[in-house]
Amino acid sequence: MNDTSTQDPSTQEPPTASKDTAQKNLEKTWRFAARMKEEIGRALIGQTRALHHTLIALFAGGHVLIEGVPGLGKTLLFRALAQTFNGSFSRIQFTPDLMPSDVTGHALYDLKSQEFSIRRGPVFTHLLLADEINRAPAKTQAALLEVMQEQQVTIEGEAHALPRPFMVMATQNPIEQEGTYPLPEAQLDRFLFKVLIDYPTFDEELRMLETVTRNQVGDALNVAAVQTIVSPQIITTIQQITARITVDARIIDYATRIVRATRDWSGLSIGAGPRGSIALIRAARAAAVLAERDFVTPDDIKTVALPALRHRVTLTPDFEMEGRTADQLLGALLEHVEVPRQ
Repeated sequence: MNDTSTQDPSTQEPPTASKDTAQKNLEKTWRFAARMKEEIGRALIGQTRALHHTLIALFAGGHVLIEGVPGLGKTLLFRALAQTFNGSFSRIQFTPDLMPSDVTGHALYDLKSQEFSIRRGPVFTHLLLADEINRAPAKTQAALLEVMQEQQVTIEGEAHALPRPFMVMATQNPIEQEGTYPLPEAQLDRFLFKVLIDYPTFDEELRMLETVTRNQVGDALNVAAVQTIVSPQIITTIQQITARITVDARIIDYATRIVRATRDWSGLSIGAGPRGSIALIRAARAAAVLAERDFVTPDDIKTVALPALRHRVTLTPDFEMEGRTADQLLGALLEHVEVPRQ
């Protein structure tokens, strides 16, 4: 049975709620997070790291760029996530002829009433899947910039707010590059995480094969087994609770030193900007929530460092020719930067 009647963990108390109430709200958030993870696992087999990072991004109020070959469950992950909080879901297949108005919407003139009406695009949703985002030209990709940053769309000079929570999950294929357009740096920087999704293990693929081919016609995505745990309003409240997780000054100093180190690290021609530091702290707070803690540790920073920074740095040409990756260089950097002591 769907549990949509669960009370919002923070709206039941005034803003001056006691520490005991804040702790109870946080404990409810921990339970909600655990149940959401469990429910998504009913539809998605394996890909635990991608699921974990996607939940971190949702709780932190960020967006995710997922890179992986087709057929690894990216769409299924997002649809199952939407099901857990009864959120609306839209999918846009990015193609070379896709126009910005196909994404955001446009004004339509009604001859009968002789007035303009606004036809809203698919971005007016809780979860937006931008499939193969790098197949659309830069002008269409740029249509998402305002959407991702401001969570609003401007049509004919009028701003239209998007529903809350709002999250973009964009996908790109790392292998098939013909007919693609590289994402501009400004857009890459809007993504909290870049998540790499890989092939399942043998056991996971075996379970997937048994599950998907049992009593099912075709290859339609089935999320019927996923129960609704919370409402969109509760997810918004969880984001607010996550933003209040305690971060010690030494942790902030640690995150800043990591990001600044990327700017003069051997093998990196371009380092991460200030958004990289912000992303580390925001994501580390959400990682602490999923670990059922009310404070951030250095390990939380390390947990989120690769997905938060790998798309914000650029390798030098000689390192790229050697086949080195951003993850390898960032891993060495993390070993070099001194960790704050307890």
